[in-house]
Amino acid sequence: MPTRITPLMPDTYHHIYNRGVNRQDIFLGEDNMLFFLKRLRKYFANDMAEIVAYCLMPNHYHLLVWIKSADFSATVMQPLGVSYTKAINKQHNRVGPLFQGPFRAIQVGSTEHLLQLARYIHLNPIAAGLVSRPEDWLYSSYRDTIGLRNGTLANPQIILEHFSSAKAYQKFVEEGRDASINPIAHLTLEEETEKPGFLKKPGF
Repeated sequence: MPTRITPLMPDTYHHIYNRGVNRQDIFLGEDNMLFFLKRLRKYFANDMAEIVAYCLMPNHYHLLVWIKSADFSATVMQPLGVSYTKAINKQHNRVGPLFQGPFRAIQVGSTEHLLQLARYIHLNPIAAGLVSRPEDWLYSSYRDTIGLRNGTLANPQIILEHFSSAKAYQKFVEEGRDASINPIAHLTLEEETEKPGFLKKPGF
């Protein structure tokens, strides 16, 4: 797997994502999604970073992450990608890369950007037409954030501290189903990558 050239700085939030080579699926069944979540738990079980929100989609994934160490890419994301690719190749008798390249990472520039990204990530299954309600998609942190599940992979309090309650965040997400309200929700991965001005602004 290719290595990132630009390091990700500690004490910053990043939107991290990747998708399958040639836009092919990286999750070929529920068992693959559950396995990837277990890999996430393994590689994030240290002081390198903390997951704020996540969503697994058939051909890509989204992670909203608070990075704590400059070694995050080398000790978390790279071995995660290699481990998952090897397991899928073995299970499905395939060879070659699974992902289209190194994971992509966009630094979060403000509290507003952080909250918009969380909403965008949780609305991904709706935008793809996989479910009619975000809480019906089991492979994201949304159910944990609004109190329907007691998951421990993500820390929803980082998002919820900006709302009066989990219900208030749920309303915020529902409002975001209108692309005119959430300007990020309708963007493709490439278009979001090209958005300028996401500068480091620590201490949200």
